[in-house]
Amino acid sequence: MSKLPQLTDEEKQQWLRDKYQVATKFLADKGLVTVSVSDADSRYIIPLFSVWKLNLIDKTSVWVIAGDLPTDYIEDNVAKDAREAVRHFSYKWQMQADQLLQAPSNEQHEFANILVSRAENLYDIFTKDEIW
Repeated sequence: MSKLPQLTDEEKQQWLRDKYQVATKFLADKGLVTVSVSDADSRYIIPLFSVWKLNLIDKTSVWVIAGDLPTDYIEDNVAKDAREAVRHFSYKWQMQADQLLQAPSNEQHEFANILVSRAENLYDIFTKDEIW
């Protein structure tokens, strides 16, 4: 992993606000309404990605990933913590990429390659104990 750019505290806070908005809009587009965030469970690797544990209006929770990668979500029971959620997204994207590579479309292949790249980066981060 290359060296991350140094951001001011204000830039970090703005980045977090932006990614939170991306995550909640993504869920809203899927018909899921966010009521709160579980700060204690959420993790942020600024400026790469954020993994939010978001509580929904129906009293369920989901893990949402947003940042310099595709925005996605999973049910909270799939992962016990943010680290496990990162691993799950990595595996999920690898499987999605495998399916996309079966399609005849070059556009699908390009997206599959992005998914593979991001999945590999996520898995690399998942394996680093010092991050968690």
